[in-house]
Amino acid sequence: MSKKEKIKENELTNEGVNELENEGVEAAQENPNDANDANDANDANDETEELKARIAELEDKNLRMMAEFDNFRRRTNKEKLELMETAGERIFTEMLTLVDDFERAVAVMDKTNDIDAVREGIHLIQQKFIGFLDKHDVHAIETEGADFNTDEHEAVTTFAAGEDKKGKVIDCTQKGYKLGDKVIRFAKVVVGE
Repeated sequence: MSKKEKIKENELTNEGVNELENEGVEAAQENPNDANDANDANDANDETEELKARIAELEDKNLRMMAEFDNFRRRTNKEKLELMETAGERIFTEMLTLVDDFERAVAVMDKTNDIDAVREGIHLIQQKFIGFLDKHDVHAIETEGADFNTDEHEAVTTFAAGEDKKGKVIDCTQKGYKLGDKVIRFAKVVVGE
């Protein structure tokens, strides 16, 4: 194709494009509502698409957060369980020395006739065990001469002891213990009435 032919073809194409643009402008001028309706429809479609994309994004974000929380809950429960198991293991490991002492005391009791030596050995083991409990913040609940307290004491029975002993602990049938401030075993007591 020669240069002249290409130039003619371009001129024809440009004339066709110009004619189509002019027709579109004339049509829009003749019927402006159709052009506005088309623009409004395009705007509504664009807005709908944006909203759909936003909803999909929020649903994805919500799903991810739920999965993260579920993973967090599982991990926390696993860590608590492991902590309880290892804490128990540590306490029982420390308690094994006390078992060893009791076994030695039983072996000595079978071989000796010296009751005073056996008694002294048992008292030493008891003191060691009380020290072990203190180390782990386990303490006996005071009952001697104490006022009856339902938060720490469990009344086994009552005893007529006079007006001055009314509501007081008369006797303790089983010691109670606290771990820190929490009662882990109530003291079983006889209460005066």
